[in-house]
Amino acid sequence: MKLSLQDSDKAALLDQLGEANLAFQKTYPGDRPDRQPVHTVYGGANLFKADTCVRMGEIALRNLQTYAPNFVELARVLELAGHEHLPTLEKDIHTLTAKLDALPPTERRQEPAWLAYTVYNKIVQKLKTEGVEDFRVDFEDGFGNRPDAEEDATAVQAAQEVAKGMAQGTLSPFIGIRIKPFTEDLKARGVRTLDIFLTTLLAETGGKLPNNFVIMLPKVTIPEQMTTMVRLLELLEKANNLAPNTLKMETMVEATQIIMDEEGRNPLLRIIRASEGRCIAAHFGTYDYTASAGITAKYQTMAHPVCDFAHHMTKVALGGTGIFLSDGATNVMPIGPHRGDNLTFAQLRENQEAVHSGWRQAYHHTMHSLINGLYQGWDLNPAQLPMRYAATYNFFLSSYESAVHRLKTFVERAAISTLTGDIFDDAATGQGLLNFFLKALNCGAISEEDIVPTGLTIEEIETRSFYRILAGRRRQA
Repeated sequence: MKLSLQDSDKAALLDQLGEANLAFQKTYPGDRPDRQPVHTVYGGANLFKADTCVRMGEIALRNLQTYAPNFVELARVLELAGHEHLPTLEKDIHTLTAKLDALPPTERRQEPAWLAYTVYNKIVQKLKTEGVEDFRVDFEDGFGNRPDAEEDATAVQAAQEVAKGMAQGTLSPFIGIRIKPFTEDLKARGVRTLDIFLTTLLAETGGKLPNNFVIMLPKVTIPEQMTTMVRLLELLEKANNLAPNTLKMETMVEATQIIMDEEGRNPLLRIIRASEGRCIAAHFGTYDYTASAGITAKYQTMAHPVCDFAHHMTKVALGGTGIFLSDGATNVMPIGPHRGDNLTFAQLRENQEAVHSGWRQAYHHTMHSLINGLYQGWDLNPAQLPMRYAATYNFFLSSYESAVHRLKTFVERAAISTLTGDIFDDAATGQGLLNFFLKALNCGAISEEDIVPTGLTIEEIETRSFYRILAGRRRQA
């Protein structure tokens, strides 16, 4: 067969394309397989204690068991799949629960009540063992503007409590601090608080930071605010003998200007690039964003269409970059209006109705986020935690069977592919399928054994990388 092109010409042309392809891959490496918390709890810095996260889990568990003492009640409130077929009499609920308790997991999965039963029990277990996944010690909206002396003292106290939590093992797996924004009137205060907090914390711990520590910079609108933060973090690392790039940060999507700038462009990727690799996540601020869009307070909710627009613009701008995205918060707290031990039947009923109504709103907001590819959100009160996990577990467990089939089919197809195939496309597609299971695994919705039906081994799952799985299988072929 005669060819019209010289090998040298083809090589030069493809090398040039290769440079562009590699540059693209560097900008868009794909989703990170690292653990992403399903939520971040924002709490005022003045209220934070070493055991805050443990106590929040305990309060959340009491809230759940008070207003949904069994899985049937929760399923009925949230209208989980199959709720209409569940028993109503207490003795029948007890009989069904005992039956499900006694069944092996594989047989239990075949029962119509399996989903509701499993979701409820996983919530209980989660609240007992890891009620809060991520906590942000808040010096911004959750703290407010106070005299400098008071904020200085609070920064010291909060740092000391974080250090105690490290020693006692009571911190959440992810933790950080939210400082004031780098606006012209608050930038100095934000820098001062961060300096005091970090210096105190590192002095208390002998130079150690908590695992997965991050600094949230809110209300970012221009790349220069991120650049300033990077230079500040470099100075803090040097002053406190930390290795370069130890300090990581997050930003917030809270203003229309971060979605579209004065030239009609989406500046989000430029803002992230300005962090020089330090920024790992972008969180949506529901109420500041809706306010910046001119929405009045009554209608400032996560369900407003302007939020969906901002979410999609954020995903378009940052999709494939490896930046974790988080939705905002539900501002309706599932808390009854009446307090005390001697409440009337009518007051108890009003409390239950208020809590159940708040549960449904929080549950549907979280499900909406998950369906739209936002796997993290904010929580502001312990009473919101049960619904965070109810929605998360329902989302993953109700999609489990179809996800197993999709990944199993892909694994089988990849197993017979050859080295001449498009290995990077295979790996990227497989990673996307695998990430569903990794997210479900991270939050406790499933176990590693639940991934085995896909055809992957426990050892392969632990690599968290479909590329490594594919490469390992090809070496063995």
